[in-house]
Amino acid sequence: MRTAPTILHLDMDAFFASAEQASKPSLRGKAVVVGGLGPRGVVATASYEARVFGVNSAMPMAQARRRAPNAAYLVPRFGLYREVSEQVMGLLRALSPLVEPLSLDEAFVDLEAGGTAWDEASARLAGAKLRADIRAVTGLTGSVGLAASKMLAKIASEQAKPDGLVLIDPGTERALLGPMPVRTLPGVGPATGDHLRRAGITTVEELAEAGEDELVRLLGKAHGHALFAMALAHDERPVVAERETKSVSVEDTYDVDIHDRVRVELEVQRLADRCVRRLRRAGLSGRTIVLKVRRYDFSTLTRSETLRGPTDDPGVVREAAARLLEGVDTTGGVRLLGVGVTGLADYTQEDLFAQAQAAAAGEPAAEEHAGDEPAEVAVADGETAPAERRWPSGHDVRHTEFGHGWVQGSGLGRVTVRFETPYSGPGRVRTFRTDDAQLEPADPLPLVERRPEDADRLPPGPGSSVSAVGAHGSGPGDQVSSDPASRPKSRSGGGGDATSSP
Repeated sequence: MRTAPTILHLDMDAFFASAEQASKPSLRGKAVVVGGLGPRGVVATASYEARVFGVNSAMPMAQARRRAPNAAYLVPRFGLYREVSEQVMGLLRALSPLVEPLSLDEAFVDLEAGGTAWDEASARLAGAKLRADIRAVTGLTGSVGLAASKMLAKIASEQAKPDGLVLIDPGTERALLGPMPVRTLPGVGPATGDHLRRAGITTVEELAEAGEDELVRLLGKAHGHALFAMALAHDERPVVAERETKSVSVEDTYDVDIHDRVRVELEVQRLADRCVRRLRRAGLSGRTIVLKVRRYDFSTLTRSETLRGPTDDPGVVREAAARLLEGVDTTGGVRLLGVGVTGLADYTQEDLFAQAQAAAAGEPAAEEHAGDEPAEVAVADGETAPAERRWPSGHDVRHTEFGHGWVQGSGLGRVTVRFETPYSGPGRVRTFRTDDAQLEPADPLPLVERRPEDADRLPPGPGSSVSAVGAHGSGPGDQVSSDPASRPKSRSGGGGDATSSP
C-alpha cells in the first residue's frame, strides 16, 4: 500500500435531489425525493431534508410518501444528471489521467499518477481545490476522501458527508477501522454480515482478531483471504481508468401488470428501438440480443440470441427480440420488460438479408423513431388521433408567454407549472390544459449561469451540446452498463463543511 494519501474518492452529495434543488429555487432547503412515482416506484435519491423523515434510496416510493407526505416528489431527469456528471468528471480528469468512475456521482482518482499530489499537504490542497471547482462549475457540493488506498478513501468520503473533506493519515488506518462494523468493508453485504454476526464477529477489529484461517473456514478461501487483508487495512487495488462497456440495455416496470399479449409485443418492439438508439449514441454495435421478462409472480426470465455478427440495425434487434418473446409464457401478466445487447463492438457487420426484409415490409428508418413514445395512436377506421401529452413531475417546460418553468403535477386534463429558473427567486404557479398549444417540453437550463467570459475556461452546462455516455439513458430504465457499481446511488452520512482528519 502507498505511504502517502494520494487516492481520492469523490462522492457528490445527494446528487439527483441536489441537482433538482439547484434547478428549482422554490425547493431549496425543502424535502425532495427523486424516483419512480408509480405504485411500484422506488426512491433513487432523497435530499438531506427528506432523510430527516427516514426517507432513503432504494425505499419503496409508497413508504417514502407515508414518511414524508409533504416532500416534493419528482421524476428523474437523467439528461441533466449526465451533463452535470460529465462536468464533474472533466474536473477529475484535469487532476489525473487515472480516473475510475463508479457511477454518475462517484469516482476514484489517482492523484500521484497525475503529479497532483505526493504527500499529505499537496493531497489536501488538491482535494480542497476540487471541492471549490465543483461548486463553481456546477453549483453543487461533493464530499472528498483522501487515503493511501481505495477502500480507505471511500470510507473517508463517507465520514466527510455532507460537503466536507477527510484525510486519513498513513499509519492510523488500523485504529480507525477497528471499531467500525464489518459491513464497512467492500464485499461484506447483508448475507456475509449475518454469517459473521452469527460467528460473533461484528466489528473490523474482531474480524482481524479472528485470524485468516478462521475467516477462510467461515467464508471460503478467496473471500476469507480478501477480508482478512482489508481488516488489516491492506488494499492493493489500483485505480482503473477505463472500464470496458459490456452491455447496453433498457427496461420498463409497469404500474399495472400487462396481460394483453399484443401489448407485450408492442412494448418489446418499443424497448428494442430505445436500446438501438442508446447503442448508436454510444458508437457501439452488438452480437447478442437479450430479452428480460419479469412476470406477475416476480419470477424473472432471461432469453438471448447471438447473431452472425455485431449490428446496430433496429430491424434486426426488433426481430430477434420478437423471436425471443415467442418462447416466453406471459399469460399471467408481465410487470417488467427489458431488451439489451451484449457482445459489443465499435463496428457494424450489416445483416443485408434482414435489411432487405425490412425494406420490403416498408419499415421506417431508425431516424424516424426519434422519441420513446409514438406521436400518434391508431383508432377505428384507420384514422389517427394525437397521443395524450405527458407532463412528468419535475421536468422542464416553456410557455410562450410565461417562459421557462417546471411541472409540479398533472392530471384530469390539467398541468400545473411553476415558472422559475436556477437563477431566479421562487416563481409563480399557473395551471393549463394538458393540450395547451403554448406549452411545450424544454431542455434543462445550466445550474450555474454562464457569463460570456466563462465560455473558454469552464465546461459547458446542462442543455449544451456536450453529452456523456454513462450509466443511464434517456429514461429510468436506460443503461449502458460496464459494472454493477455504475448505477447512481445516494447514501446518508455525517461529516460537515470543515476540512478535517479523523
